[in-house]
Amino acid sequence: MTYILGLNAIYHEAAACLLRGAELIAIAEEERFNRIKHGKKVLTDNPDEFPLESIEYCLRQAGIEMGDVDHIGYSAVPVEFERRRAALATGAFGDEWLDDEEWERGQQALLRVPESLKALGFRGQFHWVDHHLAHAASAFYPSPFEDAAVLSVDGTGEFDTAVVYHGSGRELTRLKGVAYPNSIGLLWEVLSIYLGFGVYDAAKLMGLASYGDADRFIEKFRRILRAGPDGTFVIDHDLIRFGHLEYYPPKAYLDGLERLLDVKRRSPGDPLEQVHEDIAAAMQTLTNELVMHMAEYAHRETGSKNLCLAGGVALNCVTNGHVFEKGPFERLYVQPTAHDAGTAIGAACWIHHVALGNETRGVMDHAYWGPDYDDAQIVEALDARALPHRLCESIESEVAALIAEDKIVAFFQGRMETGPRALGNRSLLANPTNRDMRDILNAKVKHREYFRPLAPSVLAEEAEAWFDIRKPTSAAEFMLMTYPARIEKRDRIPAVVHTDGSSRIQAVRRETNPRYHKVISAFQALTGVPVVLNTSFNDQEPIVCTPADAIHTFLKTEIDALAIGDRLVLKEDIR
Repeated sequence: MTYILGLNAIYHEAAACLLRGAELIAIAEEERFNRIKHGKKVLTDNPDEFPLESIEYCLRQAGIEMGDVDHIGYSAVPVEFERRRAALATGAFGDEWLDDEEWERGQQALLRVPESLKALGFRGQFHWVDHHLAHAASAFYPSPFEDAAVLSVDGTGEFDTAVVYHGSGRELTRLKGVAYPNSIGLLWEVLSIYLGFGVYDAAKLMGLASYGDADRFIEKFRRILRAGPDGTFVIDHDLIRFGHLEYYPPKAYLDGLERLLDVKRRSPGDPLEQVHEDIAAAMQTLTNELVMHMAEYAHRETGSKNLCLAGGVALNCVTNGHVFEKGPFERLYVQPTAHDAGTAIGAACWIHHVALGNETRGVMDHAYWGPDYDDAQIVEALDARALPHRLCESIESEVAALIAEDKIVAFFQGRMETGPRALGNRSLLANPTNRDMRDILNAKVKHREYFRPLAPSVLAEEAEAWFDIRKPTSAAEFMLMTYPARIEKRDRIPAVVHTDGSSRIQAVRRETNPRYHKVISAFQALTGVPVVLNTSFNDQEPIVCTPADAIHTFLKTEIDALAIGDRLVLKEDIR
């Protein structure tokens, strides 16, 4: 049997994925193990800083060692970075960053990758896999489609920031690329800084956008990124200069935005005003328009009824809903690990299908590919902190009863999710019928801004009765779609309906997560509502991974109960 390891270690979201033939064995993001958000810093000279704990987990899950791996794919191609360097050297982008010494240091670190893997015991064949190709492969090959239009929309890759592909059988054919510096993803990062947040805070802007009026600024935003022919778009480089974007501390060129919008940049900690909400709304509308522009081009060129999405912008559930519900495609698959961690999946899949020429396809119809822990490990972790706990005959019923009593329950079960969304195995659960629950959760645990919505997990068989879903899609199972809550249902689940009447849902199928499905079913039996509030089990940190992580976060916050495996811990018993 052939073992294929996919790696992402460039930029951020360091991750590993292991295939055994076509079979997906394990996926993990390094941040869950090392507890560093995004796995590592975004630096030019650290592409050989591997996700070692993720690799170790994947190998352990298969019962093999590094020497048993036949192929490794790394989601970057060194020579492709030279295209960007050559473009920058022309001076076409003004004073865009170009530091020869730093560039060379980064390229040398990247070129060290194959030898560094050999030092870890790898003896197989190494493959460089283009960043956007890896994104596209992560969406197309695990999808249920034999033919699809595929969009990878990201901040940047080696040279492109977005690419349209046609997937057919085992082939992925590139149709059109959008070259740096024309980037939707990077514009979200710059705008996050402009509005007083951090580089990684696009999700905050998405929540804020629902409070705003896009019409106030949308025409000005269309001057920043303009739709071009053949599904492309171009940036006004005098307004936005991505070469000035820095992560540590967050910094960007903002003079152009101030001139265009006639609004001063917001400093962190300053009050949020209507104008900031309106700016966020315009950015969301522009993103909807540009991704739809690419999708319509892809539909014309491929003639396919199916669409696959990946890349960091594919985590924008509002845009996903807009493009699919209002666009020309009949079926949609979004890679649940759509950000850069997903390129580890795509690199492995590309090797299996293209480099090795295999037709047989694996399936990724759920996101539970991380580590799990047995009862002995759970008890050991609980006893190490001297926590009183009891074994439950029906943990699902007890959790549902606690939720109905307005308790916040940390739910730690089975294999950890891959991707940025907690999907019922590393989740905080609460009562969606309590109008104050968002404020309660924010005060006790999450410490998040008022404008950030909380998500409903709904029984899949009840989803269309509670939310206005025109075109069902598996993307709704991964919190990657936003739908209007049905008007007659909104008052029954006020804690999970956003200010604009929408919800970023998780449709829970019995087949993929039977235990979580039982919790929601038990809550429905008590309340008549087939929905629970679900947010990630963390507090200003990566989502918890191990029992020790879960216990640490449980103890440092005001979470009321911890349901870990079949064990229940009540905060009132340890005070």
